[in-house]
Amino acid sequence: MAEQDKNLNQTPAEENKTPSDKPVKAEKKKEARPNILVRAVRRISKWLRDLRSESKKVVWPTGKQVLNNTLVVIVCIVVIGLFVALLDTAFGFIRGLIIDLL
Repeated sequence: MAEQDKNLNQTPAEENKTPSDKPVKAEKKKEARPNILVRAVRRISKWLRDLRSESKKVVWPTGKQVLNNTLVVIVCIVVIGLFVALLDTAFGFIRGLIIDLL
């Protein structure tokens, strides 16, 4: 009776299976990977192709823009240099006064 109860819960395909009817695992064929040198060359060439395509997307400044930006930087450097020189002179003068008082 217990055997009949087991058969009621099984599908028709499961009834015909025996313990030796295990599903056969599909054999995985190991793909031959190229050696490390070939993989490295492929990666480097892909990187160079990507670099080239990205460099085409760059919007380069015109000569006028470069000149304008260069002048702005030079003016800023001169202004900051003069400010630092002024501070240096002022602090040197104050230091001299303090030393003369002592």
